Amino acid sequence: MSKNMRILVTGVKGQLGYDCVRELESRGYINVKGIDIEELDITDEEAVYNYIKDYNPDVVMHNAAWTAVDKAEQEPLKVYAVNSLGPRNIAKACNFVGAKMVYISTDYVFNGLGDKPFEVNDEKAGLSIYGKTKAEGENFVEELLPEHFIVRISWVFGKNGNNFVKTMLKLAKMGKTELNVVCDQIGSVTYTYDLAKLLCDMIETDKYGTYHATNEGYISWAQFADEIFKQSGIKMKVNPVTTEEYLKMVPQQAKRPLNSRMSKESLDKAGFKRLPDLKDALNRYLKELED
Repeated sequence: MSKNMRILVTGVKGQLGYDCVRELESRGYINVKGIDIEELDITDEEAVYNYIKDYNPDVVMHNAAWTAVDKAEQEPLKVYAVNSLGPRNIAKACNFVGAKMVYISTDYVFNGLGDKPFEVNDEKAGLSIYGKTKAEGENFVEELLPEHFIVRISWVFGKNGNNFVKTMLKLAKMGKTELNVVCDQIGSVTYTYDLAKLLCDMIETDKYGTYHATNEGYISWAQFADEIFKQSGIKMKVNPVTTEEYLKMVPQQAKRPLNSRMSKESLDKAGFKRLPDLKDALNRYLKELED
């Protein structure tokens, strides 16, 4: 793969965009451009077309998205513009210049029922505005651009930006000694440092399609909180509560899937390496935060 390949990374201020640029540069790619909303409004079809036509990338790694799940319920049209029309605009422009595209999606496209890991071709039936608009984004990409990688992830944490791990550590710093954390939502975490490596492996191939990519192992939010405090050496009482109980304490939230397990069979079949175990990922992430 030529290190002169032109690569455009959207959402560079976010956790994943930041790590994608870092990983590409560490691999010696010399034409990497990271952009965010200040450089390009992905909801503006003409602006996207002109920007991509001028830059003429070989690959667009599209990480930019509306990710505030609860707030999305109040702003459905805005969220649709970002999460559905944004990827559509990028896919159309990529098709025009002959670029391949990576579209980052989510476990929230599924209905979150049962306890079996979701397969890549399972029915999309998102419970929230966020989940529904991300699924629409997937549909547009599939329809408009054959040279695509759709990569679904969940429970993301990285160096750049806010996430569950940072929130737990912040609450401990504020002097909290006891927390209520949901115990009946089961899924897996995604360390953006690990994911960025996989995405860079993907763009060096033409193994297009839909993939699930999270760190190995399943865990509940309460168990994850416990693990964060254990590895950080922080004394904290984590009270496991059901989603129903939590909603009584903190109402006005978007519906979240109880089952966020996703099958990695498509990664295996394509010969891509799975991400490391989630406890190992957390351990390395906590060290990264210390540095």
